[in-house]
Amino acid sequence: MKPRKLGHSDVEVGALGLGCMGMSTAYGTPDNPESIATIREALENGCDLLDSSDAYGNGHNEELLAEAFKDGYREKAFLISKFGNLGQKGVLGTPEYVVEACEKSLVRLQTDVIDLYFVHRIDPNVPIEDTVGAMVKLKEQGKIRYLGLSEAAMDTLKRAHAVHPISALQTEYSLWTRDAETEFLPTTRELGISYIAYAPLGRGYLSSQFVTPEDLPEGDRRHDHPRFHADNMAANKKMLDAINDIASAKSCTAAQVAIAWVLHQGDDIIPIPGTKKRKWLRDNLAAADINLSSDECAALEGVFVPGVTAGQRYPDKQFAHLIK
Repeated sequence: MKPRKLGHSDVEVGALGLGCMGMSTAYGTPDNPESIATIREALENGCDLLDSSDAYGNGHNEELLAEAFKDGYREKAFLISKFGNLGQKGVLGTPEYVVEACEKSLVRLQTDVIDLYFVHRIDPNVPIEDTVGAMVKLKEQGKIRYLGLSEAAMDTLKRAHAVHPISALQTEYSLWTRDAETEFLPTTRELGISYIAYAPLGRGYLSSQFVTPEDLPEGDRRHDHPRFHADNMAANKKMLDAINDIASAKSCTAAQVAIAWVLHQGDDIIPIPGTKKRKWLRDNLAAADINLSSDECAALEGVFVPGVTAGQRYPDKQFAHLIK
């Protein structure tokens, strides 16, 4: 897999990363053995950027990665973890908590260092300078290597970057969530910051596998997401035709087309499609070999126009913690 450079570093990582959240929470029933096998297969195939958080399964995801990292696999990985997203309890970014969260993550991960440590959600009650300042001390102690922000407003990103170079911003980016093109990418590119694109498959919707709520597993968190409510899914369904037409013409899957489109938006973007199964990992990784023509990209963008997707991307309670 062709590598991509991480902003403000000498590090190169695979053009596609692996989102690990669904291995522990949100999407169906966890399957630890299959998830571990998926992580290891990703690392064996150059998909070395692994995205986790202490919030995913209340620490379960980090513990799962620790198991996957045995037998020499830690050395193959570029590890992301995050702090500050307390779920129903809100967000927390005090300097004291930054230190506490990192120490606990290191224990769960059974590692000495986190390669890229993210503020998962921005605490509006704590100056970002204070939060980042605590992260800088962790870096000086050798406990983290690079700093990142997730779901941050551009003013917040600039203030953080003034304290210490921020290597990556992480927010949602896909064909049906294109806010990044006007709200984030101009700033990250000006500052030389990489963009980690989570949910590049629209939480699976762009794979064309889930076209009605009944297609989702029982207990799946997507039932709570507005875009997966029946009326919004019906309204958005017509947009899938553009992906399916190109997939049919190229003899590939809809998921591969959707991921390939994100990859085509710039070498500073690293998509992290999530899966806990090897068969979907293989499908996702093959997207790195798909070339989309300018006409094909234009056809997709002419249908997935920014702002036309029915339904907001998070439920109200979670939406309130985004872009601070």
